[in-house]
Amino acid sequence: MTSRTTRTDDARQIHLAAHFPGVNNTTVWADPRSRSQIDFASFEHLARTAERGLFDFFFLAEGLRLREQRGRIHDLDVVGRPESITVLNALAAVTERLGLAATVNATFNEPFETARRFATLDHLSGGRAAWNVVTSSDAFTGENFRRGGYLDRADRYTRAAEFVELARELWDAGTGHPVRHQGRHFTVEGDFTVPRPPQGHPVVIQAGDSAEGREFAASAADVIFTRHGTLEAGQSFYADVKARLAAYGREPDDLKIMPGVTVVLGDTAAEAQEQAAEIRRQQVSPQTAILALEQVWGVDLSSYDPDGPLPDIDPVPDSGLSQGRTRRGDVVEIAEKWRAVSRAKGLSIRQTVIETTGRQSFIGTPDAVAAELDAFVQGRAADGFILVPHLTPGGLDPFVDRVVPLLQERGVFRTEYTGSTLRSHLGLRTPERILTA
Repeated sequence: MTSRTTRTDDARQIHLAAHFPGVNNTTVWADPRSRSQIDFASFEHLARTAERGLFDFFFLAEGLRLREQRGRIHDLDVVGRPESITVLNALAAVTERLGLAATVNATFNEPFETARRFATLDHLSGGRAAWNVVTSSDAFTGENFRRGGYLDRADRYTRAAEFVELARELWDAGTGHPVRHQGRHFTVEGDFTVPRPPQGHPVVIQAGDSAEGREFAASAADVIFTRHGTLEAGQSFYADVKARLAAYGREPDDLKIMPGVTVVLGDTAAEAQEQAAEIRRQQVSPQTAILALEQVWGVDLSSYDPDGPLPDIDPVPDSGLSQGRTRRGDVVEIAEKWRAVSRAKGLSIRQTVIETTGRQSFIGTPDAVAAELDAFVQGRAADGFILVPHLTPGGLDPFVDRVVPLLQERGVFRTEYTGSTLRSHLGLRTPERILTA
């Protein structure tokens, strides 16, 4: 058992956030404790739990089109994808201190309306709004919008950077100050309709590990939502992104790095590992395993046995079999990696998918998990974590009840909120007001 160390020194403080798992492979749909992905009661339960745990913020993802595979809607998407800011405006009324982060796409929205919606959320919540900026370059998603998939992949971050810049100009202007902006992607000349937000600028979050994403985060974001599998990989990513900040006149603490993680707890290490293995088996059903394989190989593999070996055929890049999904690397390289793992460990298709597609997890007793989370932050592999529970809406409760008190005993997590805004929770400066008109 890991000892419960009480810290009285200047140990780095851990930031925590909660992600509503929604529509993805993390959620264990078959568990009888799993509830609706769209009923307000589910959002309220998880948000109230996060606030009870003194988390920095509650985070909602969003998709602008249901994904397809083999020309059919992907099974895990059929429960729907509610609009995130609408949900968070409702949650502002049933929470008091918790930050509220919404995902809004910078490719298929407009700066004026987006800035207006976030300024409104910031006012209604008393300064707790955050915007997770995402981009899209695929024509499949674009078919739901008038302009379609017009944007070249290389331009998505240049548009996003100008989008955020213009939103901040609008927030700074508030009411009574005209905005005149002329750039490559946007020309705006008019008056903003909402007073300057309580935070000055709502917190900006960016998700992405690519070189372009890292640079965008260094230039424009307050938080980066990332993923990495080991302490060493986290330290490498952390050092790389933090080193980019100086070029934009920023300090290391101006950007918080918070990987998305899962946590599985047990009374013993063996029990936790057993529970984690069962969760992964529930997350990757035989059908899901074949679908995951097809997303890499790019061909119909429905005739393959999920308990049999991997295909001996080569993957087909850009086959179009799977639509609306973000590719996470070269499919040929991924296939070779999966084959190597399968050969080395004698794994079937399903076992290989389970082995290779799990999100970074902390598995163990509450003491051990608290110690490992602390080690990542003290070792500068992260500034904190965005927890992605496998159950909706009660999956966060065990962590809040059993791990948060141990982090508090270590002196690395707050025992009460000391501020009222999300910026204060994250230790971020309030931006000075700059009027460009």
